[in-house]
Amino acid sequence: MKRIVSALLGLILPTQAQPQTPDDPDLRKLRSMTQLEAEAVPTIAHLPAIESETESARRSEREVVERTIALAIVAVKGETGDAGLSNSLVRQFGADAFFTPKERAFMAESDPEQQDRVNFTWRYEGVNVLLWALGIFEELPRPEAICDVPRIAATLRDLGTDGLKKRAKLRPQREILDAADLIYRYDWAVVNARIKGEPAPSDLDGSVVQERHHALNWLIGYQDQAWDDVSTDT
Repeated sequence: MKRIVSALLGLILPTQAQPQTPDDPDLRKLRSMTQLEAEAVPTIAHLPAIESETESARRSEREVVERTIALAIVAVKGETGDAGLSNSLVRQFGADAFFTPKERAFMAESDPEQQDRVNFTWRYEGVNVLLWALGIFEELPRPEAICDVPRIAATLRDLGTDGLKKRAKLRPQREILDAADLIYRYDWAVVNARIKGEPAPSDLDGSVVQERHHALNWLIGYQDQAWDDVSTDT
């Protein structure tokens, strides 16, 4: 009887617009899976949706700018091994307070281990993600090739810390969450292939995927982890 009465009232009362769902992680997941299927990248339905807008963290533009600069400087030291050059960049960008404990330890090394240099050189990929998140770069390309390091260097050299802060306009959280959900599923596909002893599917670059996953998880505050502790579990 209640359902019948409700239906009759619906015929009498004016229809009111239903509020739009502010954010739907399941629809985001569906969009990501649809894209991966179109690219012939393996995916699984039971991999959960990531956080919603209300559940995720929203980084400040200042925080993202400082993280961008720190990553760029440690990547330069990783690439060149030149402590003098990297220290001059710290002074140039006023970046002394921008580093994490692990980054600070690396910066203090006059002759860092080769593996540490390799690991920190990969942080250019994080810089690429954060410049996209700040609205400096228009697109975040498919993770199948390493980022354009000369473009990153030219952008940071031209803007400097103050210029980057003035230009920065953090993208809407939905866009960042879309990218985070997609990279999460790319990373699952890469890890799954590695476990099977197979190459990464559909020309994906596993290292680019992992570094991008790290940066995006930090951007959305995954498990409230600090940069040095961000996990990229799948």
